Amino acid sequence: MTVLRAGLLGVGMMGRHHARVLREVDGVELVAIADPGGDPHGVAGGLGILPDIDALIDAGIDIAVVAVPTRFHEEAALKLAAAGVHTLVEKPIAHSLDAGQRMVEAFAAAGLVGAVGHIERFNPALQELRRRLEADDLGEVYQIATRRQGPFPSRIADVGVAKDLASHDIDLTAWVAQSDYRLVFAQTTFQSGREHEDMIAITGRLECGAIVNHLVNWLSPMKERVTVVTGEKGAFVADTATGDLTFFANGTIPLEWESVSSFRGVSEGDVTRYAFAKREPLRVELEAFRDAVLGEDSDVVTMVQGQRTLAVVEAALESARTGSPRTL
Repeated sequence: MTVLRAGLLGVGMMGRHHARVLREVDGVELVAIADPGGDPHGVAGGLGILPDIDALIDAGIDIAVVAVPTRFHEEAALKLAAAGVHTLVEKPIAHSLDAGQRMVEAFAAAGLVGAVGHIERFNPALQELRRRLEADDLGEVYQIATRRQGPFPSRIADVGVAKDLASHDIDLTAWVAQSDYRLVFAQTTFQSGREHEDMIAITGRLECGAIVNHLVNWLSPMKERVTVVTGEKGAFVADTATGDLTFFANGTIPLEWESVSSFRGVSEGDVTRYAFAKREPLRVELEAFRDAVLGEDSDVVTMVQGQRTLAVVEAALESARTGSPRTL
């Protein structure tokens, strides 16, 4: 197997996990780490810490993972593209649509793999959900609703909850449904004293006709990571915190209790909780990136897809500012 020489930019809260998993992925050798802030989590081992992206490129790498704050993504990615290095940038792709588009164009022009780290796509519950939707286990999809709520994370300072968390739900929704967003309307609130929003509620519609709803915040004392896909034959509930997938089937037994059956469109049927292999999402994501670089079939999140997700996020934020729905 070809061994790809990997470099990692940033070893903060997310980068430290990349350092661990890059060392475990077959066909990849982590050969260099750079972070101007040093090594706060002690993950460099014998590699030492390089000062910047230029030093990382000089180490002679084939692929790179960029896990620095969002505002630094563009500069690092454009330098990596110019140096001929295939790159995975943590989500969101960039701090602005203009910056993201420059990244998309740079990697396309260089013929390189440019990927974005939307890790939820690789959650075992959502991978299994996608497989079952493709097998037509649900029939027509009517609605996809997500809830991503929890306490405020001290690790985030340069973006709001929409770009940091809602981007997960927007990407996974379009991927699960295999359909882009057509329309979004959103509302936000600012309670933490920061310039960025810490709660957003988004509703909209996909090109396939399915309704979408996303509730996302940093203001909840309980942590929740749930995706509900309702359709013709029932509803799938994916808990991405535990990796569990449950199917609530529409009932086939006629209801005899008139006061109940009179207001129900469907009846309650069997409930099935599936058993399946649960691999670490970050490992699956980095294996997909490796395979894409090697020219193999891969469901890696491309920069084009990452840019599309950012466009939906920006449309939602604009909707919240203006009070009007936005068409994509």
